[in-house]
Amino acid sequence: MIDFSKYVPDVQFAQIPIKNLASDQEYQRNLSMIHVRKMANNFDIYQINPIKVSFRDGVYRIINGQHTVETIAAVSGSRETPVWCMIYLGLTYEDEARIFAKQQEYMKGLSPFEIFSAKIQAGYDDQLMIRDLVESYGLTLSSKKAACNVCAITSVEQIYAKYKFHVLDRTLRLLVGTWEGDPLSLSANMLRGVARLIVAYGDLMKDDVFCDRIGKVSAREITRNAKEKREGSLGFAEAILNVYNKRTNGRLHRTMLYGENPHYSIVHEIADIQNEDMNNDVPDESDKLIAAALC
Repeated sequence: MIDFSKYVPDVQFAQIPIKNLASDQEYQRNLSMIHVRKMANNFDIYQINPIKVSFRDGVYRIINGQHTVETIAAVSGSRETPVWCMIYLGLTYEDEARIFAKQQEYMKGLSPFEIFSAKIQAGYDDQLMIRDLVESYGLTLSSKKAACNVCAITSVEQIYAKYKFHVLDRTLRLLVGTWEGDPLSLSANMLRGVARLIVAYGDLMKDDVFCDRIGKVSAREITRNAKEKREGSLGFAEAILNVYNKRTNGRLHRTMLYGENPHYSIVHEIADIQNEDMNNDVPDESDKLIAAALC
């Protein structure tokens, strides 16, 4: 008979009040109250996993799950609240640190596309609306770069969230009408750059003029010119605006692109290419800055 014991953790499960759990181990990441507040504001009981705990020296010590514990305490308003714990017995401090390190080392986060796809299956209204809008232009939301594939999921979602349906609709219409699905025309910074122009100029920027003038320049050339100017989507907006304004008739005033701040800092924009164009749209902390940059 096969011995399965070596494949099944030797643990106990119990509900333990939060006040009886210790989470001051040096091997753990620093507690982020910003992350705790975010989790609390989006609390979902079905996202709560058992806390991994080591019972050592008479103390229940959290190996992994301190942010979950603090979130439950914040939402419930009490440290008397019990949480389900998966309890290991007989571990040393070194064992705990090793478990934590290996768990984090081999943990694979979900990509924005994977999260988006799951929300589609769950019937989220915003994601369904975005998918239908993208597909109405003959495009496909995807994790693989190819003609007519939109891989910059984070950018699309943020444009929709901040500026709503009509700005995203016009952004896609202009890009498809200009470059007919060229992969470079659907990059994160290109999407953001065109959205910036739409928000800045509104109806002053004519769609037919945009497609006619910008379409005479390849998406590759726009990309090259944008990167020579500055990092991020503002560089793309400037590069496109230069082409649009080459003729005297219908010129758009550049100062309107910068709103009230003509000395717009590129700090908020630096991560655009890195997050989506360079790293297959995998988000990190800089996404918070990018969201602020679309203004």
